[in-house]
Amino acid sequence: MSPNKHKIVVAITGASGSIYAKILLQKLEQLKDQIQEVGIVMSDNAKEVWKFELENTDYLTLPFTLYNKNDFFAPFASGSAKYNTMIICPCSMGTLGRIASGISNDLTSRASDVILKERRRLILVTRDTPLSLIHINNMKTVTEAGGIICPASPSFYSKPQNFDALASTVIDRVLDLAGLELPSFRWGE
Repeated sequence: MSPNKHKIVVAITGASGSIYAKILLQKLEQLKDQIQEVGIVMSDNAKEVWKFELENTDYLTLPFTLYNKNDFFAPFASGSAKYNTMIICPCSMGTLGRIASGISNDLTSRASDVILKERRRLILVTRDTPLSLIHINNMKTVTEAGGIICPASPSFYSKPQNFDALASTVIDRVLDLAGLELPSFRWGE
């Protein structure tokens, strides 16, 4: 892998917030000069929530490879493929719990396990509210293992004018955490 190019796994779970996944994938497409590879995995629920919330199946037309949720032969199911970042967006509390418990029962949880064991970057864009103590403890466990919890809490100081711009305030932060360079609103600039 080129030292300046990223290999990224994007997992999309069935949590509400498909708009975040849509904006993330659009921005990754725009940043393709910084990226070597993007692999996508979606749960069945993620596909249904996307269809319900966004009223389309645009995830099928993206220029990235979409892997089956149980495809343990996907390259990022092994650390030797050297994917350096995984973003789970949105991340359900069930997925968070499986990751925190080390349960690798699908491609999302297996790839998360690989990213953590290889000491690479795992970013979970959690979306549920309120949080139970179980959720908070799972977040603590993942954080202690090296993951980053980045709640889908939009910011308003850039004065977003529509839902996409509002979702972008979260996704721009996620992409910053992933180490990608992008133009975005910066406080104090």
